Amino acid sequence: MESTASSPQAHLPNQRRAWWLRQLYQWHWISAAISLLCMLIFSATGITLNNAEHIEARPEIKMRTAQLPEKLTGLLASWDNPDKGKNPALPVVVSDWLKQNLSADVRQRDVDWSPDEIYISMPRPGGDSWLRIDRESGEVEYETTTRGWISYLNDLHKGRHTGLAWRWLIDFFAGACLLFALTGLFILKMHAANRPSTWPLVGIGVVLPIVLAMLFIH
Repeated sequence: MESTASSPQAHLPNQRRAWWLRQLYQWHWISAAISLLCMLIFSATGITLNNAEHIEARPEIKMRTAQLPEKLTGLLASWDNPDKGKNPALPVVVSDWLKQNLSADVRQRDVDWSPDEIYISMPRPGGDSWLRIDRESGEVEYETTTRGWISYLNDLHKGRHTGLAWRWLIDFFAGACLLFALTGLFILKMHAANRPSTWPLVGIGVVLPIVLAMLFIH
């Protein structure tokens, strides 16, 4: 009598397929979990950036003034550039005084020195600020501009004035999003036989942006 049980070789393709599905599902949900917040933020800011002309921004500008102590004014008046061709940082005692009295953190900022004044530009996500010191009188002007949370998130989206660490983070999350999309594509492929609409929908998602770009972007 012939056995009706399938041979071990017949199970191999199904076992292999099941193993790949488990791996794809695992990496799909892991990449989704890692990139979830960034996908939400970047999707939302993609909308706000694309419709920036319809979103009203009301910058808040604050100007503060202060007077450097005589000792620090004399220090800046006599401060010379020991390395010609490069702008030296402010003396530490001056930076500490500005931080304590104006909440202006000028450490690790580019300093523009001239015979009459010192100017420091401090752009940041969602705002801007600058500080000017009169080298003779010691008068300090410090202006800050804040453009709100939407502008802040938009600048994070663009990596504008965010520093090296944030740019690395964007690259990391972009890699996680890429992994999420590719594992999703392979999962679609493995289920496509039972879902006839899979490839037409994928085709629309690929062709539509290309057609729009060719027809309407010049």
